[in-house]
Amino acid sequence: MNHNRYLCRGAAVAALLAGACILNVAPSFAGPKVVAGPSADPECFVPWTAQTKFFQYPTKKGPYRIALANGFVANTWRIQMIQTAKAYAAQPEIAAKLKEFKVVSTGEDVAAQIAAINNFIDSGYDAIVTDAQNPAAFKQVIKRANDAGVVLIAFDNILDTEDTINVNVDQKGLGVYWADWLIKNVPNGGKVLEIRGVAGTSVDTDRHNGIHETLDKSGKKWDVVEVVGKWDDPTAQKATADAIAVQKHFDAFTAQGGDTGVVQAMLDAKHPMVPFGGETENGFRKFCAKFSGDGLKCASGGTGPAQVAVAIHTAIVALEGGILPQSIKLPLAEVEDPNFKDDENYYSKQSDNFFVGNSFPTCHINFTAQEIMGQTKDNK
Repeated sequence: MNHNRYLCRGAAVAALLAGACILNVAPSFAGPKVVAGPSADPECFVPWTAQTKFFQYPTKKGPYRIALANGFVANTWRIQMIQTAKAYAAQPEIAAKLKEFKVVSTGEDVAAQIAAINNFIDSGYDAIVTDAQNPAAFKQVIKRANDAGVVLIAFDNILDTEDTINVNVDQKGLGVYWADWLIKNVPNGGKVLEIRGVAGTSVDTDRHNGIHETLDKSGKKWDVVEVVGKWDDPTAQKATADAIAVQKHFDAFTAQGGDTGVVQAMLDAKHPMVPFGGETENGFRKFCAKFSGDGLKCASGGTGPAQVAVAIHTAIVALEGGILPQSIKLPLAEVEDPNFKDDENYYSKQSDNFFVGNSFPTCHINFTAQEIMGQTKDNK
């Protein structure tokens, strides 16, 4: 008997079985393909620059499981963002495309947020949108998402990467906008109180850099005092009150959020009304309209929490195989003194704790305050 023949035959069968096993292994993904533009919806999905590349993910059949992995939640913007996400997911045309929509908030712990994203990947979610606590700490989880064929979209506080999609406004440009307003309205320079956001986030860093680079280039002399307000009215109010108690007087203010609390601290301390570059809170805009004649000359600019709806919309289009820019640029909502108008760019009958400009018409996204406030901020 030719044993070698049977050994060879056995080896061949083993090789075929091994091949069959290989064929049965789950497909390996390497993230989206880089393709030619334009995007699936050029009015909504605007590339950040002319050099921005375009992505296309493999088409998946819906309905989809999508998760929001939020971090920090202890301010009005984040709470309204979660409410907006739930309101968007509940719209009939969006709900029809979703098998499940899950929200988790993990606080300021970066590792906890990354762990939540990893858990969603392991649980088989089709897409994850995230407002990232740190722009540089997500490299490994981005790779895991791409390897697993999971669409990962970062918005607001975005990620330092070109391997997944970022959705944002020009946060540094917003800092430039506020600083330009102060330069225009404080002719001789002076002392400025800068109320910052959450340390370590890309939004806080970008806005801060925009403010300082613009003031530095103005040729005027500025003395900038920094405090941390965490984009939160009570925190910003206390930080402002403490700063006024120590410094006595400021020639101007600029705040990334918590602006209603900042003006309230000025009122409580009987600090003169002075020029202010700030965000889009309804309460802040009410103050800007009310005290314009007393010197509170405001520029109010920013982006409503409906950014999250654009991010979810982006994730759905990606899962449907649509072409998207790697970096999507959203428009800012801006209004300046003396153009604050009730029921147009602020709402005297609505809560102070509501961000105005919470729509993106180019993406067919618009919410009433009632739609948003009817949702909860809870993990669900």
